[in-house]
Parts: sequence; C-alpha cells; structure tokens
Amino acid sequence: MLNKLFQLKEAGTTVRTELAAGLTIFLTMSYIIFLQPAVLSGSLMGMDTGMDSGSVLTATCIAAALATAIMALYAKYPIAQAPGMGENFFFVLSAIPAAAGLASVQSGETQAWQVALGAVFISGVLFVLLSVFGVRERIMNSISMQMKIGVAAGIGLFIAFLGFQNSGLVLSAPGAFLKMNPDFSSPDIWVFFFGIVVTASLMARKVKGAVFWGIVGSTLFTFLLHSVLSQSVYGDSKLFTLFSPSSQIVSAPPGISHTFMKMNVVGALNLTMLPVILVFLVMDVFDTMGTLVGVSERAGFIKNNRLPRVEKAMMSDALGTVTGAALGTSTVTSFIESTVGIEQGGRTGLTALTVAVLFLSALFFAPVFSMVGSYPPITAPALVIVGSMMLQNLKGMKWSDYTETIPAFLVMVGIPFTCSIGDGLALGFISYPVIKLVSGRGKEVGWFGYLLAFVLIIYFILIRGVI
Repeated sequence: MLNKLFQLKEAGTTVRTELAAGLTIFLTMSYIIFLQPAVLSGSLMGMDTGMDSGSVLTATCIAAALATAIMALYAKYPIAQAPGMGENFFFVLSAIPAAAGLASVQSGETQAWQVALGAVFISGVLFVLLSVFGVRERIMNSISMQMKIGVAAGIGLFIAFLGFQNSGLVLSAPGAFLKMNPDFSSPDIWVFFFGIVVTASLMARKVKGAVFWGIVGSTLFTFLLHSVLSQSVYGDSKLFTLFSPSSQIVSAPPGISHTFMKMNVVGALNLTMLPVILVFLVMDVFDTMGTLVGVSERAGFIKNNRLPRVEKAMMSDALGTVTGAALGTSTVTSFIESTVGIEQGGRTGLTALTVAVLFLSALFFAPVFSMVGSYPPITAPALVIVGSMMLQNLKGMKWSDYTETIPAFLVMVGIPFTCSIGDGLALGFISYPVIKLVSGRGKEVGWFGYLLAFVLIIYFILIRGVI
C-alpha cells in the first residue's frame, strides 16, 4: 500500500529508510515545539504578548503536522513544515507592536496578537492565490540552474553555521561579529565534537541512518556527562542550564482554546497592517522557494531546470500558513532541516508523513522530545555534517560565466551572512538581470525576471526599509 501511494521502488527507497529519514528530520527540528511558545508568548524576550504558551505549543504541533501531511500526501515530497524562524520573531517584535497602535486594540475591543494573527492569515490567503494563479511557479522557474546550485550551497553554509552556533563553538563578539569559543573545557563542545566524530565515522563506513545514530549517540553521551560532571564546576554550560533528563515519558497536551480561531482578520485589514502583511508574504514566498530549491537540488528532484509538482509543494506551504494562523501560531513554512532527511535517503512523501505523525505524538510525549530538542548541541553535529554535503552541488557550477556565477555567489554567501534564505535569494533576483543587462546579455533574462527585480527593489526601499 505504501509503495503504491508513494512509489517507493521508483524512488529507489524503502519504508525503513523513509521512516528513519522522517525521524531524523523531526529530531533536528523538534526545537521549534518549545521555542515557538517561548517566542510568541514573549517569555524569551522578557515581555508578555498576551498569548498563552501552552496553546501556542499545541497549535504549533498541530499546524506542523497538518502542513507536513499535506506536503506528504498532496505534493509527495520529503519536506517538513512548521512555524518559521524569523517570521515568528517578526510577529512578536514588529507585527504585534504595529497592531498595538490601532484604535480597536487601544479601546480594548481586541488584542494586538489577535490582529497580528489576522495579518498572518491574510498573507496565507494571498499565498494561496499566488499559487493558484501560477505566480509562485513562474518565480520558481525563473531561477537559473546556476542560481539553484548557489541556493543549495548557501543553505548548506547556513545550516552549518546554525550547527556551530547551536553547539556553542561560535559566539558573537563585539567588533568582530563572530569568534570561536576558546573554552574547549565546555561539555557542550565535547558533545558537539563527539557527535561530529561518530556521525562522520558512521558515514565513512557507509552505515545507513548515520545522522540519526549520531544523534542517538550524542544523546547517550549527554546523559553520561550530565551524570558524572559536577554542576558546581560546569553550572554555566548549556548541559546544566538547558538539558534536563526526563522524569516522565507521557503527558497530557495543553489546551488550544486560548488561540484557536482567535485571529482578527477584520482588524488586520487596515493600512497600518498592510506593510506587515506584505513582509509576511514576501518572507514566506522566498523562504519556501529557497528551501524547495535547496532540498530538491540536493535530492536530484529538479529535471531540466524544473521541479515536478512544484505548484503542489507551494500550495501545501500556503495552506499550512492559513491553517497555522487559524490554530494560533505564526507563518508556517518549509524547514531547511529537511535536508538532513534527504541525506538519510528520504525521497518521498512517506518521510514527510512520518514527521507529521511525530509532531502529533509529541503532544503526548513532550517530555522525551523536550529532552532532546531543548539541548541544541545534540543535533548541532547533524546540521554541520549535512551542510558539508550540500556543498557537493558546487561541482555543477560554471565558474567561467560571471553573469551566472556572480549572482549565484551573492545568493550563496547572502543566505548565511543575512541569516535569511529569503533575503539571500532576493540578492540574486536583483543582481541577476542587472548584471546580464549591463554585460550586453539582457535578452537572456525574461520580462518576468526584470519585473521581479524591480518589485523587490521597491519592496526593500519602501516596506522593509521602514519597518
């Protein structure tokens, strides 16, 4: 039945491989289950948005499960979805403050977070319309092959950077932006390097599920360090501030009534909220597009510079955003952690369906998933290892054609340097037609490419530049 539904044999995969890939993806992105409530409730930033963290947690799991299930059964790609990082911080730090200035909020008729959810809902509806009318597919097909390679490599560098950051190996530094953590006595760094060595060794030995077993090994090593090290000596490490061995396995999920269907769509239909809606829309369009390109390029899904069923993949993402807003969470988007499952051999929607089921099960097994997801050094090695693999795509880059490779390079470095797939992709979309035109090869760019570059320039000047 599964083979008939997902064409496993045609994809060169098995049920076991797909399940293992799905589990690995889930483990690497499970942090969103606990981070999202902390962000949307405001507790992470020391503020109170009015949103109940328990309801947000349940909304996050259900929204991720539904969106990923749609991707699995409709688009049939091994790509997981959940509320996006970046969009959630924009929701709290920009959308809610913008809504707070509305007369209806100040009079007490509604709450700012409800209006902000309304803005997310509207952006999701617009997202659906862009998909229905083929605008998103046209944007996707306007990306040159060299740009697609740049996107895949850029995402690889980005997730590797996230791995270094999550492990504590890379720190922010005044005057230098970033620096390496020189304190190699930190148990967090021990866990990270242990995971790197185990995962890389298993991969070198061609052990199936190497990334997953690396995460399991890092978890066991974390248990060992937590039990034998002295908290009085290593109390400042993430090992003792974030990791806590689970005392129970099963727990009842929090209620969702506080946020379910509480978005205020009418309140969001206001000129004050228009820039917010457009930012949500553009961020979702380009983040999803960049992830689809990066994952698909690495998996070999792209044929003749086209991604089959691209319109279904994009519709899955759009419906996820609409559903997420209705449940009570911010913009749902495709997750770059899906690349971890690709490297595990995941090739069909069964991988994504596995992730969807695990998100639902997390509502009842939250203590276990919290233990792994709340301590980033456990999954950080997986991100670095997979990031290194994605650079293999650069072998297809035609470095002699500067009109192609320079825009592709801007995308490749723009994604990790701006910490945004969407912003990095925008750099490529703006530079590509300009460089082609000035080089006397403007006819190689279709009219849509010029229009898109113009719209993005206006967007950054008039909208992003003032929010």
